[in-house]
Amino acid sequence: MMGNVTLLEFLSMGREVANHRPWPRYQLDAKGWRQLAEQMTVSNWEILAEWGEPAEVHVLLRGEDSGAIAVASHPCPDGAFFALGQVRPAAIRLERAIRDLWGLIPEGLEDQRPWLDHGHWRVSHPLGRPRQYDGGRHVYKFLTAEGDGLHQIPVGPVHAGVIEPGHFRFHCQGETVVRLEERLGYVHKGIEGLLAGKPILDAARIAGRVSGDATVAYAIAFARAVEAALGQDAPPRAHWLRALMAELERVANHLFDIGAICNDAAFAIMLSHMGALREQILAANHAIFGHRLLMDRVVPGGVSMDLDEAGRQRLAALLPRLRHGFKRAVALYEQTPSLLDRTTGTGTIQGTLAHRFAVSGFVGRASSRSVDARRMPGYPPYDDLDFTIPVLAEGDVHARVQIRIEEVRASLSLIEQILTGLPGGAFLTALPMRAGEGVALVESFRGEVAFWVRLSETGKVVRAHPHDPSWFQWPLLEAAIEGNIVADFPLCNKSFNCSYSGHDL
Repeated sequence: MMGNVTLLEFLSMGREVANHRPWPRYQLDAKGWRQLAEQMTVSNWEILAEWGEPAEVHVLLRGEDSGAIAVASHPCPDGAFFALGQVRPAAIRLERAIRDLWGLIPEGLEDQRPWLDHGHWRVSHPLGRPRQYDGGRHVYKFLTAEGDGLHQIPVGPVHAGVIEPGHFRFHCQGETVVRLEERLGYVHKGIEGLLAGKPILDAARIAGRVSGDATVAYAIAFARAVEAALGQDAPPRAHWLRALMAELERVANHLFDIGAICNDAAFAIMLSHMGALREQILAANHAIFGHRLLMDRVVPGGVSMDLDEAGRQRLAALLPRLRHGFKRAVALYEQTPSLLDRTTGTGTIQGTLAHRFAVSGFVGRASSRSVDARRMPGYPPYDDLDFTIPVLAEGDVHARVQIRIEEVRASLSLIEQILTGLPGGAFLTALPMRAGEGVALVESFRGEVAFWVRLSETGKVVRAHPHDPSWFQWPLLEAAIEGNIVADFPLCNKSFNCSYSGHDL
């Protein structure tokens, strides 16, 4: 095995097949792909996403020290590839999904059970290869835990509330959880198949609906990937308006999450306070941009609606009201000992585990990981804005609440800076129609959203892949609940607030 080299130095030994301005894609043969896995045992290279197509597998990587980002691709003419999940556990579920979607076999992966396929798919998937296992008749087997006095508690996939479906299999000793196993994939929508063949603007509408609560982040990621593929940047004003919408989305979601976490600890008044603040943001979104959740407002080439002076004044007037109401609500949280007793020390994720899974967002930042796509690799206009990235080491529910609190404060400051410094000029530009590939990494309120796209000469999507940060957060929820009581699972679960829809594609 080679000594420790940088990510781009290693990948440059392969064949460069595309440049994503400035992120390159390199093609590795079977030997190079295996060497990539071996090198990852000694190098701090993070897996940001992994996906497949009919005869090829791709992985988006970041060098943790340098921040360099690149795509490595491996043709699989024999329908198999060396499993990166053997050296990076974050890739295990990704590679199980690749097998389900494309029929490519991750060789050496210990867990070969299906992930998205629940036993009802056709034996030959229309987008992939013929299946190598009994696609329509297999029986999914949950893992077992053995010991005196253990019992199982199955929860879901249908839940009492309005949340999306997911099955949780608890192994408990009394009230203490000794093991949790998740089974997801119930809201698989075939997003990659829906995107294939679509004109850019039609595909943008689908991209913005991968996970509805992060519609702005997904729309920006798709737009930036398309713009990289076409070699066409959006106007400066559009970048600033995208950031404005992204920060409004971030604040609205963090407010609701803080209230919902407290509600799951039987402190319902916080949900009422935070819900009222969130409603002011959604109402302003509708009045200014015509949609409460800002769907379809970010498009390839810029944004579909401008911010007029009346809208700017409305947001400027809203900021002090939000700050005042948020300050009172945070004081209520911090001055309620019975609430802090429920959140402090509950659902802890150690920093070593967070780093091992390269988890991003508030889950990662509550456990010592300071990554934020707005800074690394960065994208406009954030290099012209002043903001801090809060980081804590405790890794418990309380830390995840505190990170959200600090991020709300930072986002309110960013919104103020954007309203003050918003440049003039066009907010949308025409895009050329040509073939190309692009990839983008964007910071959603949950963490890093990645989007890869390949376009045809006529400007239609040939292939595309969205990646939600929840792929790396869901496994850590299994670890967070261990040693806690069953009654604390709703609290832990809400403190993560992973996306079912974004994960299940």
